[in-house]
Amino acid sequence: MKRSTLLILSITGVYSAILHTAAWSVNNFLMTGPKAYLTFSSSVAAGAHSGMEECKFQFGWERWNCPESALQLSTHNRLRSATRETSFVHAISSAGVMYTLTRNCSLGDFDSCGCDDSRNGRVGGRGWVWGGCSDNVEFGEKVSKLFVDALETGHDTRALINLHNNEVGRLAVKDTMKRACKCHGVSGSCSIQTCWLQLAEFREVGNLLKLKYDQAQKLEMDKRRLRAGNSAESRGATAETFHHIHATELVFLEDSPDYCTRNASLGHQGTEGRECLQSGRNLSQWEKRSCRRLCTECGLRVEERRTEVVASCNCRFHWCCTVRCEQCRTLVAKHFCTRRDPAAPNHSRQRSRAHRR
Repeated sequence: MKRSTLLILSITGVYSAILHTAAWSVNNFLMTGPKAYLTFSSSVAAGAHSGMEECKFQFGWERWNCPESALQLSTHNRLRSATRETSFVHAISSAGVMYTLTRNCSLGDFDSCGCDDSRNGRVGGRGWVWGGCSDNVEFGEKVSKLFVDALETGHDTRALINLHNNEVGRLAVKDTMKRACKCHGVSGSCSIQTCWLQLAEFREVGNLLKLKYDQAQKLEMDKRRLRAGNSAESRGATAETFHHIHATELVFLEDSPDYCTRNASLGHQGTEGRECLQSGRNLSQWEKRSCRRLCTECGLRVEERRTEVVASCNCRFHWCCTVRCEQCRTLVAKHFCTRRDPAAPNHSRQRSRAHRR
């Protein structure tokens, strides 16, 4: 059965609706084909949303911080970007959809899906055999392809790059799966173990894809041959390039723009007004340098603002059975990127020429 007979997704519906999480429903999809696929739509929506939330976490202290404009994934309607950041958005969204479908399958949410017991009974290694209820990632992968990859209707290089990065995201879900085991034997001797595969925390998938983002490969294409459009020559140039790319590598085609400055046409807000971190417990070196990266290297200054925070404190248990707390107010110092005094020297030349995040 052809993909087009299974479902037709609105090009902008799936990912632009992430901006309004509460509105996610079957109505976000324009579908034809078997009604069975409507069963999966809410999981697809939730998975795409979790992918974008993870994107925001991973890039929370970067110049590019996964803004709303990043949610437009298709190469349709002039949305032709193929930057390093776009590659991550495709991968994490695809991973989120696959992950949620797989998890919901294991929870018994779908009548058409159950545990993956295809390897049960086989010897997996010394002292253990396959058994139990493995998460059915094959199901999650199959259904996520039907939904996510259907957004790509083009046949040019950018569309192929997007499809490749979608697959990188799905492979990351598989690569982070963990083996869980249960001991068997007399008096708990654990002489033999039964093991199965289960999903890791989605944060681990995000961490892996962030590493792949840092190591993403730029495709150097023959522009003369690319200008041939969807001709045999252009397809040949693309095939030659992808021949040297590993299936698990993120790839991009265009250099990133300057994320320091606002660009309304591209949907970039710049770093002015962004919060950054200067001190605090358990901060990584990358977080501690966020003020330099977001402010000073972008020609802005760091402004400290005192903000009052109200939180519950001095909580006590009262018999029976309530907990009563007081409301404590504390002043917290926060730091933001603001414009420099016009009389101050311009430090915009200090901007990093690394990945303009």
